[in-house]
Amino acid sequence: MTEVQFFFYGSWTEGFIHYDRLRHFIRQQRPAEIRGTAYRLAVGFPVVLATGQDRVPGTLMSLQASDLLLQLLDQFHGINQFQPELSLYQRAETGIQVGGEATTAWTYFLNPQKLPKSARLIEDGNWPESLRVDEPVVAKLTARQREYIAKLGAITGREIVPIQDLSLYRELMKLELIVDKGRRLALSKLGHEVCQYLV
Repeated sequence: MTEVQFFFYGSWTEGFIHYDRLRHFIRQQRPAEIRGTAYRLAVGFPVVLATGQDRVPGTLMSLQASDLLLQLLDQFHGINQFQPELSLYQRAETGIQVGGEATTAWTYFLNPQKLPKSARLIEDGNWPESLRVDEPVVAKLTARQREYIAKLGAITGREIVPIQDLSLYRELMKLELIVDKGRRLALSKLGHEVCQYLV
């Protein structure tokens, strides 16, 4: 195990869904900022591009990290070690401002080629304010909506997950989280994204 500095933002920060995955590895954390451009995905959480000069807030974390933890973080972020240009994110060491001082840390920047057309620019990089004004999709779901989305996300192959409640079907179709393939229901692209943020 070695101590590694990471800058995290969005769903990886305290109070959000992925923070618990890191909790036991955190030795120290402090508010920090990086320079970049933040966008809000349809699922509601932010991504950051390395280009741009907005001050994007987040958390500088010192992680007690094994090689396995680093591999899992890279895998979650869609890092392709053999063809980095195909990666969803790129892990890069970047300049960080923390407590008025400059340091460096690893962070995950979205590959600009993978920025969805539906992503919206977050003015000034202030993603926490964006989330306060409009919660992420996951936070808006009811317990039964979450449960059904999780069930659909867990299936493999062409299994059928019946939906007994017609109102639930209508709700999920209106939210564009499922698609009706005639004999079975499946997650939409947005539904797959939302599934990644379910506990």
